[in-house]
Amino acid sequence: MLWTRGGRALALAAVCAGLAVGPAAQAQAPVTWTTEQDHAGMMRQLGIRTLRPAPSGRPDAPNPANYDEARANPYPDWPELMTLKSGRRVTTAAMWWTQRRPEIVEDFEREVLGRVPESAPKVTWSVVAQERTMLGGAPVLARQLVGRADNSAYPAIAVDIQMTLVTPSQAKGPVPVLVMFGRGGLNLTPPGDAAGDPPSQHQLVAAGWGFATLNPASIQADNGAGLTRGIIGLTNRGQPRTPEDWGALRAWAWGASRALDYLETDPTVDAKRVGIEGVSRYGKAALVTAAFDQRFAVVLVGSSGEGGAKPHRRNFGQAVENLTDRSEYHWMAGNFMKYGAAEATFGPKDADDIPVDSHQLIALVAPRPAFISYGVPERGDALWLDQQGSWMAAVAAQPAFRITGARDLGVTEDYRTTRMPPVNTGVLEGQLAWRQHDGGHTDWPNMKHFIAWANRMLGYSQPR
Repeated sequence: MLWTRGGRALALAAVCAGLAVGPAAQAQAPVTWTTEQDHAGMMRQLGIRTLRPAPSGRPDAPNPANYDEARANPYPDWPELMTLKSGRRVTTAAMWWTQRRPEIVEDFEREVLGRVPESAPKVTWSVVAQERTMLGGAPVLARQLVGRADNSAYPAIAVDIQMTLVTPSQAKGPVPVLVMFGRGGLNLTPPGDAAGDPPSQHQLVAAGWGFATLNPASIQADNGAGLTRGIIGLTNRGQPRTPEDWGALRAWAWGASRALDYLETDPTVDAKRVGIEGVSRYGKAALVTAAFDQRFAVVLVGSSGEGGAKPHRRNFGQAVENLTDRSEYHWMAGNFMKYGAAEATFGPKDADDIPVDSHQLIALVAPRPAFISYGVPERGDALWLDQQGSWMAAVAAQPAFRITGARDLGVTEDYRTTRMPPVNTGVLEGQLAWRQHDGGHTDWPNMKHFIAWANRMLGYSQPR
């Protein structure tokens, strides 16, 4: 099947769903598909007949995930980070910025995460509620905001991005802010931590930071059925995606960038010291955000797994086939489904055919500070996430930090043989940082370490 990007999804939807195409097509209501129908439609576009089954986290399942290190590295040689597609080695920062980095970005956009369309709308922010209150014993100003995406080109879909911004009300000037993926609102009483640490938001405010909670669901739904709605649906005028269109990870990252647009205008915010944070699927989104928007000064990537810091080429826990399955494919570009294909017009493809991998996604953050955080399986941060593989990816990303003038992990071992540090041992001396805490599926126990590290990296000290 052939199509052009100029034809967009209107002609595409006609093929996949039997819709009429003509002058009135743009005025049609959004296509309403189930996740199964949308997933099958993308398979048809790509010429995929069958996908390999996704591994299960249950050991008694018919296709259990592998947790044997002896079988974890079927593709030990990952895509070269510092070699151009022409074969030339990258030897200067200028070569990285002008040649190699754009090559990596293009591969991620085309094959893995999708492209943000040029038609992505302007977002207008407004404060809908605010209050002065106390948080962890400190006075704060809390504001609830809505960012309304311009839908004049397609009024059938409305996107209102929800964000809550909290800053210390007694600050002597603008403060750093950590944008945190998650549901917000003005209820500022998160539960306490059994290990004794105050909630992350309390720790940030006590350290002189602000925070902003950004609701990903208000940007794009976390399922395949929602792909013809939300910001992806709005830019596609309610029609299904083409293979290079963005998935939810890139859409959530776009929403974070629009949040930063607002924060750059707020006098209580130090716009040069705004970070991004997330855990699990939102850890993936945080890494994607920092990789593609260089305005973010720092990133905390929590327990991100496959599609985040975990290498696609590692056969350990969550796998490429999980990201091509109906439950998770919507996070990625449609093209990513090719790499789970068992039978297709182009033949089978697997993880080793992907032109990039997670070490290169981490490298796109350089030289800005990036903190990779995990917990331990015993407390609920499952082996499924592949902590060891993520450490290997961080080690493999080091050359990009070095060549751009940043300090890396200081690891001299090859990424193929390196072993991650013991639990609760931070590698926090450089702009590329790692710490595996002894808690569960959260970055909460690492927050105090992140704040101290980020303050050093950003040159910030709380005014007294």
